[in-house]
Amino acid sequence: MFAKITVAALALALAAPAFAGTTATAPAVTCSKSAASSFKPKSDLIALLKGQGLTVVKIKTEKGCYEAYTKDAKGKKSTLGFNAETLEPVANAEAGEG
Repeated sequence: MFAKITVAALALALAAPAFAGTTATAPAVTCSKSAASSFKPKSDLIALLKGQGLTVVKIKTEKGCYEAYTKDAKGKKSTLGFNAETLEPVANAEAGEG
């Protein structure tokens, strides 16, 4: 029993820095601060989302972010946020608001 606990504790101790490193070093994607003329076309975002099996219902542009309203094949609705310049996903779908 003691050996199992020791192995589990050792595994956790070795894995913890790996998990911490992914969040601490990865920069959070935010909305673009560039002029709207540098934004990628909405058609590129539509193609990206269709490639993921999503149907695009609507896309709004808000303060450097695209806010995409989508449905999956089963009809489940979702709202996704993207940097309008790079089309990288942002953590908060409503990041451009406020």
